[in-house]
Amino acid sequence: MLAYATRVRRGPELREFGRARFLAELDGLLALYAAAMRPPPEQVPGRRAIMERHTQFPSFRCVAVILPAGVADVTGSGAGTGGPAPRAVTGARGDVLAGFAYGFHGAAGQWWHDLVRGALTSAGGDAFAHDWLADSFEVAEVHVHPDYQGRGLGRRMIPALAHPRLERTALLSTQDAESRARRLYRSLGFTDLLTRYRFPGTDPPYAVMGAALPLRPGRVPAWTGPQGS
Repeated sequence: MLAYATRVRRGPELREFGRARFLAELDGLLALYAAAMRPPPEQVPGRRAIMERHTQFPSFRCVAVILPAGVADVTGSGAGTGGPAPRAVTGARGDVLAGFAYGFHGAAGQWWHDLVRGALTSAGGDAFAHDWLADSFEVAEVHVHPDYQGRGLGRRMIPALAHPRLERTALLSTQDAESRARRLYRSLGFTDLLTRYRFPGTDPPYAVMGAALPLRPGRVPAWTGPQGS
């Protein structure tokens, strides 16, 4: 458990969600995912099923950034989204959900783990794949509401998520583009293990990135509130 809440100006708090709290907050977390990623509506039920299944994986852990009720008045600037502004996401307890990240211990039989093991083996051999995946923490999702992107929340969440882990490595996948997320992962010590990789059923190519644990500490900018505030 996180023994403390990380506070920055104007009240954001970093909290750990266990399995029960994660499932209780799943509607809000899924709405936040949809606001951040803008998936086709027909894909959202499948994402819910995936997130529910992930809670059963070994050593599941989630951290979330919340703003207590009454602290944030977010109308949804939607900056950079190219579409209608997403509304603020309210959690099960009335708090504003600004971001969340979760992961679990990687193991054989998991869809992502098995695909990446095969790809790493093809790219670098059995030893290469074993070194990265034999004792790995797999970061499954990292999302920040569009109104709070660029405010350092991802930089807070990822090290907090990985800090207590006992695994030797951490791995994740992200779209293979020079994005804000890609730069953040590099600044925390992640390097490219695979590029231009296409997961079955997905169109954009992905990069698979890995880092040795513990993660490299990074500078956290001061909290400046939601975009447009």
